[in-house]
Amino acid sequence: MEEKDFTRPIFYILLFLAVIVVGALCKVLSSVVIPIVLAIFLALTFIPVVQKINKKFKIPWVLTVLLIDILLLAAIAAISTLLFNSLSTITSEYPKYENRFMSIYRLIADTFNLEFDAGKSFGENVWNILKVRELVQRIAIFLSSGIVSFSKSLLVIFLLFTFLLIELRVGVKKINTAFADKAKGKIFRISQQIVTETVRFLSIKFFISLATGILVGIGTAIIHLDFPIVWGFIAFIMNFIPTFGSIISTLITTTFALLQFYPSWGKVIYIFVLMLSVNMVLGNIIEPRTEGKHLGLSPFVILVSLSIFGWIWGFAGMIIAVPMTVIIKIICENVSFLHGIAVLLGNTTEPPKKKKEPTTI
Repeated sequence: MEEKDFTRPIFYILLFLAVIVVGALCKVLSSVVIPIVLAIFLALTFIPVVQKINKKFKIPWVLTVLLIDILLLAAIAAISTLLFNSLSTITSEYPKYENRFMSIYRLIADTFNLEFDAGKSFGENVWNILKVRELVQRIAIFLSSGIVSFSKSLLVIFLLFTFLLIELRVGVKKINTAFADKAKGKIFRISQQIVTETVRFLSIKFFISLATGILVGIGTAIIHLDFPIVWGFIAFIMNFIPTFGSIISTLITTTFALLQFYPSWGKVIYIFVLMLSVNMVLGNIIEPRTEGKHLGLSPFVILVSLSIFGWIWGFAGMIIAVPMTVIIKIICENVSFLHGIAVLLGNTTEPPKKKKEPTTI
């Protein structure tokens, strides 16, 4: 009687349990892990830029990193100033929209037989009906604390990003010293694939998102929708989230258009068609053709990864869900026991192809 080999089933069981434990730790330690992960992705994105500047212009590596830091800080400061000014204007001009709120709420109240008191403001009417005063207060506290928390996280991400870029200057030498000859080739191959795929995805996503934001900003400015910079920025950020991001930005912008232009439905329809067209052309036609099948991920797996990483790390998790899944797939392709998982994550039925082992990253 032949003895059965239980090595592979035991390995998969232990791997499944390890994934559960790692996921739980990432959830619990999200405030620590998220800045590290974002800094790593930023470093992977900018390392080709640093390498090209360093080789072409003979600028020292550290000075090149500092130059990129200065440019990033300038861009962040400019965007923050524009957004802060726009949001301040929205707050100061709220009374102008009070009558619009009241008109729309009156229509909803008449349709659904809700309580309506013309002598009270829109906020008082809604609070009396929906009992959301405490909820609004909690949201206000959350937003105020969230801005402080975001500023701290941004500082941590920036510092980690800077030191990691400087550290990557000797990355190849460290791999040569740390690993045996047989492991070096696999480490180099995995590192090269991760850098290539991450840079490709993030660069394409960035320029498609930037084009989306610019077109939305121009399109909303043409029809004189208030605060076009805000709607362009929202479209830019939300486009990093596959599928759901474009839907959310369309709903937010169209809702504000309804608020501003009601009862003129023509401009509201224009905004909706604009958002739908821009996201459809750029997100569903140009972006897939640009990326092609290079990422090699199943559409179902992408949606699942959005759900999982969104649950673990919130909004930041949804943004980095796809590149994280690509990295997991690359690792699975290069570990023989995990080839089956790589096939399940991919969009084809072909097994991972064997590649020549590079000697440099």
